[in-house]
Amino acid sequence: MSSIRGGTVTSSVHVRRTNTANTDAIGTSGAPGTSGTPGTPEVAAELPWIEDGGKVAPKDARVLSRMFLDRLQSLEEGTPEHQYARNTLIEMNISLVTFAARRFRNRGSGDMDDVIQVGTIGLIKAIDRFDLSREVEFTSFAIPYIVGEIKRFFRDTTWAVHVPRRLQELRVELAKSTEALAATLNRPPTVKELAADLDLTDEEVIEGLVAANGYVAGSIDSPGSDSASADGAPTYAETMGDEDPALELFEDLHALAPLLQGLDERERAIIEMRFGQEMTQADIGRELDLSQMHISRLLTRTLVKLRSGLLSQ
Repeated sequence: MSSIRGGTVTSSVHVRRTNTANTDAIGTSGAPGTSGTPGTPEVAAELPWIEDGGKVAPKDARVLSRMFLDRLQSLEEGTPEHQYARNTLIEMNISLVTFAARRFRNRGSGDMDDVIQVGTIGLIKAIDRFDLSREVEFTSFAIPYIVGEIKRFFRDTTWAVHVPRRLQELRVELAKSTEALAATLNRPPTVKELAADLDLTDEEVIEGLVAANGYVAGSIDSPGSDSASADGAPTYAETMGDEDPALELFEDLHALAPLLQGLDERERAIIEMRFGQEMTQADIGRELDLSQMHISRLLTRTLVKLRSGLLSQ
């Protein structure tokens, strides 16, 4: 474990004083630039070289963070010194992200890697925006940034169905109110009780409850019965209706009916025999005592008339 003695951090933080510059030089290798010893990276004055910021004890991290934050404000962005100070601050304070992420472990898919990654973005924003002149502890400043970034992540990405933001926020308030009232009443609260507790109308509560159904989507392959473990229970997909192809045919026939009424008797007879009774043109010709060629011309003319009528609608 790291410790601080007389302003110098020991163990995982290595510090070596130079005789010429009276500054903290670096006792390990690996970063660009040298100062006195080959392979020794040069960092800003009064900043110790920390091999692994994640191994610094929380108590030491608070002291070192203030030192690094103070020096970071005077370093030019993009320089190796600035990158070292910023990256070390992130490593030393990553425990804040882990701490803040625990409260969200039961949200979403349960994959904490994404939550940690998003929370780290909030930590970086806090580092870039922190001002020592505010006389506020960095941990108190950073936690709201981290939590806010994680909440924004869940708000924008975990809803299975997109709903307005006001309904997303209403869902959270309803969840808190439901939990509190259930503990008091020893039963689930009614819509009226929720409305009275939140000073909302019944319609607003119902709208929020309906919107909450869009937070998590169930699989259509899951059992559709109340007992999810029932053997052989049909899935939701098996009980869902499908589009009946005959519906489209019904619509076409419904639109075609008045056009058929507008045909003369012989034209309707030809259409009925050809498409209703599925007779050939030769059979229709013998039935009407007309040639097959004549029947073909009459049928073509009638179909053109019907098609034009449908397209005009």
